[in-house]
Amino acid sequence: MALQWMILTYVVAAEAALAILVTLPAPKLVKKRLVSLVSLLLQPALFVVPFAGFQILDIYWKNEHRMKCTSEICTAAERDRFEKAIFKAQRNVILCATACLLYWCVYRICKYNKELECLEEVEKRLKDE
Repeated sequence: MALQWMILTYVVAAEAALAILVTLPAPKLVKKRLVSLVSLLLQPALFVVPFAGFQILDIYWKNEHRMKCTSEICTAAERDRFEKAIFKAQRNVILCATACLLYWCVYRICKYNKELECLEEVEKRLKDE
């Protein structure tokens, strides 16, 4: 079961790297090529949104059907295992939310750069007239 979380961790790391690359200052030609490359990568990377949503639903279902360890009958080891499971679930929810948020940020940054490029072209055409 840890494989899905490793995949999601690597995807979040890749999205963070892409966000940093796209926001770094660069010459116009390099920035234009980089934004177009990242835009092409965003289409297949959209899988992360439903994947993260499914993982959040899985965490919610497991949380609803988890054995609660609140009585005095529970041993210290059972209580520790219960708390550890809760902490892991919280960490995984944060990871899923981060994956979706970073995808949205990279998408918006690329879209903003493309709109900026279009506006620069319009400005250039108007100056030439």
